[in-house]
Amino acid sequence: MRTIKSCGVVVFRREPELSFLAMKLADRFDFPKGHIEPGETEIACALRELREETGIRRDQVRLVEGFRCTTRYLVRSRRHGGELLEKTVVYFLGWVVGEPTINPTEHDGYEWVPWPPGRSLGFKALDEVLAAVGRHLRTA
Repeated sequence: MRTIKSCGVVVFRREPELSFLAMKLADRFDFPKGHIEPGETEIACALRELREETGIRRDQVRLVEGFRCTTRYLVRSRRHGGELLEKTVVYFLGWVVGEPTINPTEHDGYEWVPWPPGRSLGFKALDEVLAAVGRHLRTA
């Protein structure tokens, strides 16, 4: 089975309340992420996709050193003619600096979800990432 890889950032803010950025899709939420390009590092990909999908620049987010969460799942890829592929997504954790303006480009909108979320984001892989974030926040 062929594989594809994406990278993204789970973005948190402290004010006005502890919350994370969830990008809205028609049937669920997602985090800013996208396909890694040849020769690109995981972090470079995650920060590029963050800017492309939200408008948040590199200088507006501080990545948490040591946090890296990987999920894997099967997906039918439109890019690959509907072929079933194994997708690996690597997420980093970041805190916004200041109050950046969010400009969704590939989603229906966004929501700052209070932490802890108290609900599923509608996709098992994202809930697993949030569980890893929760473990990290409890031990940090």
